[in-house]
Amino acid sequence: MKYVSTRGDKKRLTASQSVLKGIAADGGLYVPRKIPQAYLTPAELSGFNYNAHALWLMGHYFKNDYTPAELVKCVDSAYNSQNFSAPGIVNVTESGDAAFLELYHGKTLAFKDMALSILPHLMSVALKKVSKPKTQVILTATSGDTGVSALEGFKNVEGTKIIVFYPENGVSVIQKQHMITQSGGNIRVVGVRGNFDDAQSEVKRIFLDEKLNKQLEADGYEFSSANSINTGRLIPQIVYYFYAYSQLVKGGMSPDTPVNFIVPTGNFGNILAGCYAKKMGLPINKLICASNENKVLFDYFETGVFDSNREFHLTSSPSMDILVPSNFERLVYHLAGPEDDLGRMLANLSGKQKFKMPVPEDFVGFYATEAEVRAAIKKVFDTHGYLIDPHTAVAYVAHEKYGARPGERNVIVSTASPYKFAKTVMSSIDEKYAAFDDFSLLEKMSELTNTHVPAPLAGLRDKEILHPAVADISGMKNAVINWYNAC
Repeated sequence: MKYVSTRGDKKRLTASQSVLKGIAADGGLYVPRKIPQAYLTPAELSGFNYNAHALWLMGHYFKNDYTPAELVKCVDSAYNSQNFSAPGIVNVTESGDAAFLELYHGKTLAFKDMALSILPHLMSVALKKVSKPKTQVILTATSGDTGVSALEGFKNVEGTKIIVFYPENGVSVIQKQHMITQSGGNIRVVGVRGNFDDAQSEVKRIFLDEKLNKQLEADGYEFSSANSINTGRLIPQIVYYFYAYSQLVKGGMSPDTPVNFIVPTGNFGNILAGCYAKKMGLPINKLICASNENKVLFDYFETGVFDSNREFHLTSSPSMDILVPSNFERLVYHLAGPEDDLGRMLANLSGKQKFKMPVPEDFVGFYATEAEVRAAIKKVFDTHGYLIDPHTAVAYVAHEKYGARPGERNVIVSTASPYKFAKTVMSSIDEKYAAFDDFSLLEKMSELTNTHVPAPLAGLRDKEILHPAVADISGMKNAVINWYNAC
């Protein structure tokens, strides 16, 4: 299995090389030269636990590079009871006419843990395959949850340093507190005055800065990424689509039943992993892309025109407040035909312009307003006694708009614990909770649901702030240089 850049660089990398590199020298993202086909059916996989699913699937993408023993070590180091509170790593919970794929039982209570718990191990193994390994400087922009999960995953990992940029006013109170109190001798966190798209664009520019890269290389360092642009993030996310399907089969669903996965979508990596699962042979009917009021993807799936040059909205689902979804570039690459000007389309995608492209039949788009999100949270709790966070609520709205159709199953991909967004969740259930601060509402939520406040959030309010720095977008490069020099 070899990996190539979406932007035409002819260099073919092994899986481990693509994990270390993160982003291609031409600014493109690495993709497998071909999507492997699955050789076991979901019914056959239904006897596998999560780790067995991960070994089977990642073996397809990392074969002839990572040895079976290396993969076993990576998988077992990531997916265990110390990192995940759910016995099965993830839960598939039936509620009403849909199933919820709960991906938030890791250390930072977000679906990003599913990949970021294994990425540091994949990277550590990859470093051992290099004759003269360099310290990896993990450069990451986050719209909320990636930052927390990356910091936790790479904390004190040998051979790595990580710096995370987050939009200072674009994440939840609890997300921000989680990041700025994060301990670890190899980490740095910086708030930026701007939105996620601004921060992500600047991170890509820093990645491709030739002078800075030469300086790092001379000193034994090199840039890498923990964002979903890294293949080491994308490939592990495919696993839970197969696992979810096999659990439904195990629970009595007929094999080969077409399933619709409804995915709250920001940077497009999560739903792209579902696209890869479908291409591998998983009987997915539709991939339903659920957007919030930053509905650039909904508009594309409706019209075939991608246009990110529009107003940016701050919403209650901040991890989806994105207008330039990086992983959409991978979809464009896979869809482009020989007659398409791929370079022009990707250049337009980077430059906040617009272009037309055929809409793949596998995808359907819906979006939710802020009022619909709050109404969905209240409805699901009042009807089923089940709490969902604002991102999952966006997906629930899409589920209702698409509808429960005979012979199909809808699976809502639940991406974050409701505890991480206590203010929005509780005030949606009852307006009286709007008067409470986020941290007080953790206890109120615990009382209301008769559940414990998750351990990662207990005592978070009183933790010491270790990363107070804030910078303008134009100051991000200096922040990297100053931190690097201090190291």
